Amino acid sequence: MQTRKLGNTGIKVSRLCLGTMTFGEQNTEADAHEQLDRAVAFGIDFIDTAEMYPVPPKAETQGRTEAYIGSWLKHRGSRDDVIIATKAAGPGLEHIRGGPRLTRDHLQRAVDASLERLQTDYIDLYQLHWPDRKTNFFGKLGYVHDEEEDTTPLEETLSALGELVTAGKIRAIGLSNDTPWGVMHALRLAESMGLPRAASIQNPYNLLNRTFEVGLAEIAHREDVGLLAYSPLAFGMLSGKYLNGARPAGARLTLFERFQRYTNPLAGEATAAYVRIARDHGLDPAQMALAFVNSRGFLTSNIIGATTMAQLEDNLASESLKLDPSVLDAIDEVHRRIPNPCP
Repeated sequence: MQTRKLGNTGIKVSRLCLGTMTFGEQNTEADAHEQLDRAVAFGIDFIDTAEMYPVPPKAETQGRTEAYIGSWLKHRGSRDDVIIATKAAGPGLEHIRGGPRLTRDHLQRAVDASLERLQTDYIDLYQLHWPDRKTNFFGKLGYVHDEEEDTTPLEETLSALGELVTAGKIRAIGLSNDTPWGVMHALRLAESMGLPRAASIQNPYNLLNRTFEVGLAEIAHREDVGLLAYSPLAFGMLSGKYLNGARPAGARLTLFERFQRYTNPLAGEATAAYVRIARDHGLDPAQMALAFVNSRGFLTSNIIGATTMAQLEDNLASESLKLDPSVLDAIDEVHRRIPNPCP
């Protein structure tokens, strides 16, 4: 398993990261422990979760994913050889603290609650799940500036995170679902105020959404804020299992109507083209899609997720797959023809 630096923190993480947002909804606690055991045995030492998980987010299940990881850590008894990343929710989910904000009070309560569920004394990477300001994230388009918006000053957020680092509750901080302006603003403030510097940014990146390459990729390289790529299979679309309107029993898009980001007609056309490339070259479509993400120089870690052990094994196999230049050329040709159908 290849490892990558986590910003300038001195921490190294596996190139594949185990995503866990299905734990507690599509996966039982026993399923979760089995996945965690297999991932670690394979060489993954990086595990990503969030206080709002599992998804879809609901009051009755909120925090269950962290709790499953916590029971696994307690049973395992060796905390220091895994890197645990979790996230604080931004505005919009009223069932979390009556509506979460990225204020000092909310972040302190959020970290303490996550530590309790995870049954650990510290979090290796603590991320802001989405900004406490109105901007484009989760596929939203049409940014409109609002001078009167109700937002928590980023100075307060970073200062609160600095206090949590000093207290030993978190080791490093990261951003998520943010923009080039947001990343650079956070870096400038951290430098001028002597506060913790973002080590990573967790944003979507896959064959249907390569928008990270415009703006953020340069920041990742020049500012040492690497990508933690989520949705590398575009909610499973790039496996090809949803082609021609198919909805397999138990699959995410079959179960939950909310996951529509990668299902528009252009996305279907692009997916079919990528699947053809994989099959023409004797590759598994999902493994090809993951190997493409793995090959990017701005990547810190690729967050894979699975609901079955068979899916997990397929995803793990992408670690050793190196794509031939002819495959990469064919992928780029599709991208030129149908660029980013799902921003």
